[in-house]
Amino acid sequence: MNLTDYTYLLNKPDAINDRYAETLDNVLTAFPYFQSARVLKLKHLYNQDSFNYNYALKVSAAYTTDRSILFDFITSDSFVSVQKGLYEKKLEELMNMSVIGSEHIIVEANQPVVDALEQSILTSIKEASTTEEQKAEEKLEIGKPLEFSKNEKHSFQEWLQLSRLKPIIREESKPSIDDDKKKKLDLIDKFIENNPKITPIAKDATVPVIEVISEDTSFLMTETLARVYLEQKKYSKAIQAYEILILKYPEKSSFFANRISDIKILQQNNN
Repeated sequence: MNLTDYTYLLNKPDAINDRYAETLDNVLTAFPYFQSARVLKLKHLYNQDSFNYNYALKVSAAYTTDRSILFDFITSDSFVSVQKGLYEKKLEELMNMSVIGSEHIIVEANQPVVDALEQSILTSIKEASTTEEQKAEEKLEIGKPLEFSKNEKHSFQEWLQLSRLKPIIREESKPSIDDDKKKKLDLIDKFIENNPKITPIAKDATVPVIEVISEDTSFLMTETLARVYLEQKKYSKAIQAYEILILKYPEKSSFFANRISDIKILQQNNN
């Protein structure tokens, strides 16, 4: 890829095809902090409705110096819109496609014909072979690109968090028993030397009560944030999110309730 091609792709990211995408992969391997190349690859994955988009978005955020710029880009009209006229262009190409030769298929009288009943039985068998968990994942659209709107910075920040945090365990040199015992004795001697006195609390003294302030963050809840929890396998949070959405949007309560049922299937199979 030369400079002219790269400049063209920056101005028309919808023109990225598989060949250009492979070249971008090679560029990113050599220059992982090449931020414009990363967003071009993101655009290609988004246009392809690729299941790799969500993961690539996290990687791009890790290599981006200012994530607010990345957020503004993925929520811009130029990113989420489909290239105008692309469908019409493909349709015109199909209509103008020249067909060389033709073949007539004649069904013989003794050839069995699959009737509606048999087709229904075959469909039922195929559906039965799909596990309940796979059906739930398909309904929940797990793996589809997450689409953020401009007012969903909170959802975007939640998505960039790691779903599972593991503490860093550092090996520290353990002090010897003699050193440890000596430190404890020194502390005891210092405590006795200071001669501390504990003043008793008066019976009529009032003990201050610290009230726990519960901040209502339900206004931050969106369908995208619920999907973020789901993609991160935080099933309990996802269920709670859809329960909040039921209260916020009662007209979609049936849809959200079905999602909760599907999440519970995944939760049961992954515990």
